[in-house]
Amino acid sequence: MTTNDQPILSVRNLKTFFYQDEGVVQAVDGASFDIYAGRTLGIVGESGCGKSVTARSILRIVERPGIIVEGEILLRRDMGGGRIQEIDLAQEDDDSRLMREIRGGEIALIFQEPMTSLSPHYTVGNQIIEAIRLHKGLTAKQARLEAIELLNMVGIPKPDRRIDEYSFQLSGGLRQRVMIALALASDPRILIADEPTTALDVTTQAQILDLMRQLQEERGLAIILITHDMGVIAEMADDVAVMYLGQVAEKGPVDQIFHDPKHPYTRSLLRSIPSIFAPPRTKLATISGSIPHPYARPKGCPFHPRCTEFMAGVCDRHQPQLHAVVAEQTVSCFLYNEPEVAAPTLEPQR
Repeated sequence: MTTNDQPILSVRNLKTFFYQDEGVVQAVDGASFDIYAGRTLGIVGESGCGKSVTARSILRIVERPGIIVEGEILLRRDMGGGRIQEIDLAQEDDDSRLMREIRGGEIALIFQEPMTSLSPHYTVGNQIIEAIRLHKGLTAKQARLEAIELLNMVGIPKPDRRIDEYSFQLSGGLRQRVMIALALASDPRILIADEPTTALDVTTQAQILDLMRQLQEERGLAIILITHDMGVIAEMADDVAVMYLGQVAEKGPVDQIFHDPKHPYTRSLLRSIPSIFAPPRTKLATISGSIPHPYARPKGCPFHPRCTEFMAGVCDRHQPQLHAVVAEQTVSCFLYNEPEVAAPTLEPQR
């Protein structure tokens, strides 16, 4: 697997807010991370932590009333001769010609639920062929042959027959493979997989993850893997970003995150993983409390109401910033960062 020193996508201080009559939902609140060719970034956290909104922000498909209010989404293109073109996707119009080329072209998304993402009115082949012709300009005959090749590549048996079937005629595992084929139709450089193994049995999950790993090795894909399953992260990711309430609580190489987690939230997530070595009838560790209501966001560190290492007068008054603690591992926590360097939490302005 080959990698480059320079990331092909950099997200810097991304903020995506939803302005509603009831209040402001800070779905993504200052997230920052990098994606490298040939590597997998795992974004992990509980439901409601902003993982999927982060992915949709990168592709500029956030539904109204959600808008990107701040930050950069820097996509880098190799123009040859040592020249690198840098595009800030956050500054592009959602419907601009450039975004339509990039969306599904250079950056592809595997949606969380194939049954709601694939149209029941068209065959799976028609949907793949449309994507191929849109991004590659091939004839209908050429696109059909390429679609059959894609279906074969993702492990669908009898692809020349399956291409004329509808999504409701396929099993969950085959639908997920069709989604992967659809995402690969334009030879993207970045593949975003949003909970790609949800609702699949464990055998099919393993097959889908193996397929993604194989395609990455063959094509040098950069993968953003969004999940709440720490086991999937351990198996697939090279780098990890742990998100909580729209913020990156901790990020670093997967081995450091699993063997030496720094943030109390990361430690709590890891403690909640079932172990085959645990004695029978051992209760699973849980994280006390629940994610705060979007309209009742706590001041200071967003995790402090549930944190076992909460420091009164510090964590509930100031918001910590990401701070390097060891090589390549950063954490947003006052256990490692002096409170004086953090600014008080401010109310979002529209």
